Amino acid sequence: MEINRNEYLDRLVGRRNNGLIKIITGIRRCGKSYLLDPIFRNYLINEGVPDDHIIKIELDRITNRKFHKDPEAFNTYIHSLIKDNGSYYLLLDEIQLVEDFELVLNGLLYEKNLDVYVTGSNSRFLSSDIISEFRGRGDQIHLNPLSFSEFYSACGGDKTDCWNEYLTYGGMPLILSKSGDAEKSEYLKDLFAQTYFTDIVNRNGVKRTDVLDSVVDILASSVGSLTNPQKIYETFKSRGEKELSINTVNSYLAYLEDSFIIKKALRYDVKGRKYINTPQKYYFSDVGLRNARLNFRQQEETHLMENVIYNELVFRGYNVDVGVVEIREAGKHVQTEVDFVCNMGSNRVYIQSALNLSTPEKTKQESRSLNHIRDSFKKIIVVKDNIKRWRTDDGILVLGVTDFLLDPGSMAG
Repeated sequence: MEINRNEYLDRLVGRRNNGLIKIITGIRRCGKSYLLDPIFRNYLINEGVPDDHIIKIELDRITNRKFHKDPEAFNTYIHSLIKDNGSYYLLLDEIQLVEDFELVLNGLLYEKNLDVYVTGSNSRFLSSDIISEFRGRGDQIHLNPLSFSEFYSACGGDKTDCWNEYLTYGGMPLILSKSGDAEKSEYLKDLFAQTYFTDIVNRNGVKRTDVLDSVVDILASSVGSLTNPQKIYETFKSRGEKELSINTVNSYLAYLEDSFIIKKALRYDVKGRKYINTPQKYYFSDVGLRNARLNFRQQEETHLMENVIYNELVFRGYNVDVGVVEIREAGKHVQTEVDFVCNMGSNRVYIQSALNLSTPEKTKQESRSLNHIRDSFKKIIVVKDNIKRWRTDDGILVLGVTDFLLDPGSMAG
């Protein structure tokens, strides 16, 4: 099954021959290796790069195990494959299996006719700070699970059926090869428990695995709701937990973020033009993984839809905050929320997520905070219903969620 990942291919192409190591990071099983080969490899071949000038080394193969403990031999082997002064492309998969791989890669930068691309999938390459390992010589391309448009390009068919499938099982690429609800749910639950959880524990020396497990479940249950470390800590205290410190909670949240399982959205005061330190919102990088953590209970569509929209905005390259708009009503100051304040350079878009605008009262309620923002940036309400686009009397664009997700220009001008 061919999966369209053109957005990431474009990012790789834009960094081609830039003199830096291209480091493809992302949560495990999100398609990093597939992006390099066949997607990027096929692009290079179509551009006329000779096949023997594309060096692909898969370090998880038994034939390459001899390099794991011998970085000097690995370095010598790579150089032996460079036969002339033409441009070569080096694609290294599972590079973390080689000891002192950073030294090998930094040394390869001195080869002017060699362009280097690497992936890795243990806890070091899951870490969001891996770029620092290369001392400014790396260029990170972060890969997310499949967006809805990428998912739909592979599954096709009825958009509503595809949306319901995506909202339940998410966008981990291998989900598309699984048949039946039981197989899909089992895959996601095993992936979380046997891969992600184990990586975090091993990387960080986590001693209270029971607490880490509970923190994940609390976050999964509170998607779309405001929370903070203190609130989570108070939850543990209310359960009679006496030996836990708030520093532990802070650390475990950082581990989950660092491994790309969750992402934090800060609150931004739109009128005051400043950030509010606490509380925040946490979203899962994949809603299927979130659902699996809760055994596919708590399937509140409004929260899951909000999570999907947040991931889409990140996929499109926006910096995303949760907006706060203070308004004055009946002589009192009231804080209202804009689901997402999306910034990219000098452009800004405000987005509200709502299941429907079935009545004038509902439309007024969902438009309330947007109508109190006095700048001229675009304002959008995304609804679940598959509707024809329309605008409110105040000029706010209203469109259906699949329309929004499948149209890359839905946020333009």
